[in-house]
Amino acid sequence: MKKINFLNKLRKEGKLDLVEASEEIKESYILKSRSNLISSKILLENNQLEESIALTYYSMYHMLTALLFKAGIKCENHAGSIILLKELFELDNSDILLAKSERIDKQYYTGFHIQKEDVLKAIKSAEEFNRKILDFTSKINTDKMKVYRKKFDEII
Repeated sequence: MKKINFLNKLRKEGKLDLVEASEEIKESYILKSRSNLISSKILLENNQLEESIALTYYSMYHMLTALLFKAGIKCENHAGSIILLKELFELDNSDILLAKSERIDKQYYTGFHIQKEDVLKAIKSAEEFNRKILDFTSKINTDKMKVYRKKFDEII
């Protein structure tokens, strides 16, 4: 219930709403996702581990945003988007939640030690997450989109 209240708050603030579905915007976020993952790997190769972790998360987040635009949903809040993945699409959001937490820790705080193996694991997780979301997104047709939009109105 707390998650749904949060989504309702976002909708009232205009940060979450139904919009016209857009293949063009969806594709632009897919490209952004891929670019972030490529950049993450380049940063890893150059021992820029904190930055690599950040772009690994953003790769996942942008793929999620592509899914939302495919269904005609605009969400301007990371936590809200992640909640929608679970509540609306009924997909596991644990990988992106972990990636978000790691990004916040590594980007904003000091006093931690990050290892290349951890970054490699995060990148592998992002690759798998992105594949799953892309596959799921590709299967959304007009009928499924209507179902998701109706469910969106029911839960929010």
